[in-house]
Amino acid sequence: METIGSESVRSRRVGDTAVIYAGDYLNKLSGERVERECKRQLESGCRALVINFRDTELVNSIGVSILMGVIDAAEQSGARLIFSDVDNHTANLFEMLGLARHVTITKDEEEALASLASPRVTESRAVATGS
Repeated sequence: METIGSESVRSRRVGDTAVIYAGDYLNKLSGERVERECKRQLESGCRALVINFRDTELVNSIGVSILMGVIDAAEQSGARLIFSDVDNHTANLFEMLGLARHVTITKDEEEALASLASPRVTESRAVATGS
């Protein structure tokens, strides 16, 4: 958990996954704290990040920009990134701005962790050859 003054970002580890709790308002200050915590977790060996938006009421434009930085950091380290507990308004915002193309959005933290626990399924197609 990162603490700056009286403000902190809650986080916890579940195996090689870090769950980061975004807080009630994702703006410049809180967004930077979330970003630092995500990067710290990636540097410590996390292979996946779940950002939990359960308590988040508002994400402003700077918060969205900072989340793009988190997406980039996760992609560069080869880590999976999941947004959980996103309310409808914020989910629509993420969809409209293109963030939803880069992350998985799950209904809650439990679903996010379950999706990370199950092996990734890759699509394969058999090619029929004619005789």
